Amino acid sequence: MRESSKSKPRERDAEIARVLDILHRWGIQTLGQFAALEKEAVGTRLGPVGLQLWDRARGRITRLLKLVSPPESFEEAFEFENEIETVEPLLFILRRFLQQLSLRLDALYLVASELRLTITFSNKTDYQHQFAIPEPTNNGEVLFRMLHTHLENFTSDFPIVAVALKAEATKPAFQQFNLFETALRDPTRLSETLARLTGLLGADRVGTPVLEETHRPDSFRMEPFAWQLKEAANTGAIEPLPARALRRFRSPVPASMLLENNHPAHLRSAEIQGEVLGREGPYTASGNWWDEKVWERAEWDLELENGALCQCHSRAGRWELDGVYD
Repeated sequence: MRESSKSKPRERDAEIARVLDILHRWGIQTLGQFAALEKEAVGTRLGPVGLQLWDRARGRITRLLKLVSPPESFEEAFEFENEIETVEPLLFILRRFLQQLSLRLDALYLVASELRLTITFSNKTDYQHQFAIPEPTNNGEVLFRMLHTHLENFTSDFPIVAVALKAEATKPAFQQFNLFETALRDPTRLSETLARLTGLLGADRVGTPVLEETHRPDSFRMEPFAWQLKEAANTGAIEPLPARALRRFRSPVPASMLLENNHPAHLRSAEIQGEVLGREGPYTASGNWWDEKVWERAEWDLELENGALCQCHSRAGRWELDGVYD
């Protein structure tokens, strides 16, 4: 069996520890005492490892230093002499920050992938916001527009006394798209538009809706917007779109339902009506029985005589049309 590469350093360390233990038993505590021993005697009693340690103690082995460059930190900070209550001085300082950061990034052939803004107030509290740059860049004007758009609707209860800006650097990305794949024309402009919408509507109303882990209809949460299609787990392939989609009515349309043997037989609503030829259901669901948001409903998938496929539900004896399948 081939010996693993990780086990060799461990065995060598154990051998060195054994030799050092023997030297301590001999009463040798310093490099000078060890170097004063005869080389042949050291080799006879301690073996090859002892000889290597003896050569190192006599200064006969040279080892080149491994130079490690310290990590670059792209961060700027400024404390105002007087408290400021308007955004203009803040934007002036931020523009200077971005000009300096852009020069440093450009000198190292790097681009900024994230910006972290920290604003300190007179009551010793601070405000922090992280900007995810959709297309990493070191263009100062593009980065400044992102900050400017965010600060247009920024308000605070206390004056500003200090500001800091930190950039996360990365290497420029070069991406080649497939034959039928197109890139987002201007991801930076899209980010600015999303920032303006967030300032006008609120962060909880802008983004990508994601279904919650519940059976309650129309229950979702908002996540930050991403224009790339997600890849399927462990396969690397793009998740396929659903074969059939339900176009839901906002809000559900009231409907009248004729029942036969407690099964839908004829549907009538403002959007669609007709005799029921096929049905699937009922699919009963309920939840939140432990609080005031308790709910329950029975859903049906119906095929009408005109070929339409729709979804409806009954709740407390009332029928509503949820939507129509494509």
